[in-house]
Amino acid sequence: MKPLLSRTEDSDTLRDLGRASIQIVHDLKNQLNGLKLYATFLRKRLEKSARPDDEQETIGKLISGLDRAANDLSTIVQYGRPIELKRQPDLDVQKILRSVCSNLTETNREISFISEPEPLKGEFDPTMLADALKWISIGATKLQQNKAEPRQVSVTVKRSANETAAIVEWSGLEHLDHDPFRSFIGSDEIRMSLAARIVEAHGGSTEQQNNRLVVKLPLSE
Repeated sequence: MKPLLSRTEDSDTLRDLGRASIQIVHDLKNQLNGLKLYATFLRKRLEKSARPDDEQETIGKLISGLDRAANDLSTIVQYGRPIELKRQPDLDVQKILRSVCSNLTETNREISFISEPEPLKGEFDPTMLADALKWISIGATKLQQNKAEPRQVSVTVKRSANETAAIVEWSGLEHLDHDPFRSFIGSDEIRMSLAARIVEAHGGSTEQQNNRLVVKLPLSE
């Protein structure tokens, strides 16, 4: 009969398994990038030889699929690694989120932004926090687009009652029956789960409340 592992041994085994999994996923991503290189070369050959449009369209879809798969694997690798923040003082959450929403509007994703008149400043990693807020916003719009009667998603930023945190709310999500911050059922929700880790690394929190997604971030003033 195999002896039971101690709690320490079990933890070490899981850690080793996690590291091995990250390496495997990283290697798979490299293989996909290699396949994309060959597919891109083939597309150029098809263009020069004036092949039918449907063949070129098929190669284009193949390259897009390889891109999506490689991006998903990158997200999984990033999720499996420790979050290392490069914090900067006096950064306004509203300014970061306004830029995110503006960029999403330019890509035809319907999202409205409501902010407070005064800045909400804290010590944040601007790049990682912007990525986290972008992934949540994209995930929210896609969750809503999957509904029978999609509505525009609204993002509201306000100061908490005790004035120590910024509260970001994504509302207009009808019939949200699960917590996308703790779900791995698709590419967008893997990114939302990673976004939750980034928020938590800043000392904040994420939560699904009925038809809303809520993020809290600590402020420095």
